[in-house]
Amino acid sequence: MDLDIAKQRLSDEHVSLHELLLTSAVHNVDDRAGANEQGDWSDSEEGLTTQEEDDAVAGGLRDRLVKVHAALDRLAAGTYGRSLRSGEVISDERLDADPAAELTAQEAAD
Repeated sequence: MDLDIAKQRLSDEHVSLHELLLTSAVHNVDDRAGANEQGDWSDSEEGLTTQEEDDAVAGGLRDRLVKVHAALDRLAAGTYGRSLRSGEVISDERLDADPAAELTAQEAAD
């Protein structure tokens, strides 16, 4: 994969992930504040389930952001496109599907 294209795709994803995390954080605060208001007769368990789902989504976004940061660091270090486990070259097809890929397709399948 062309390194300039990889850098652009990773940078774009980085921005998108930050925006999603900010949006979800604001949404979560609003939802949780509203759930504690007087006169809320909804099922109290439903709010907990929604909070857990929101937290899980935010956790997944944070995990992905860490991977994108790591890929950008590999780009800067000159090690991008090589497996973290074996040092083998990661195929262009795999990097095209996931620019933050850390392993070859075979290693990821194992």
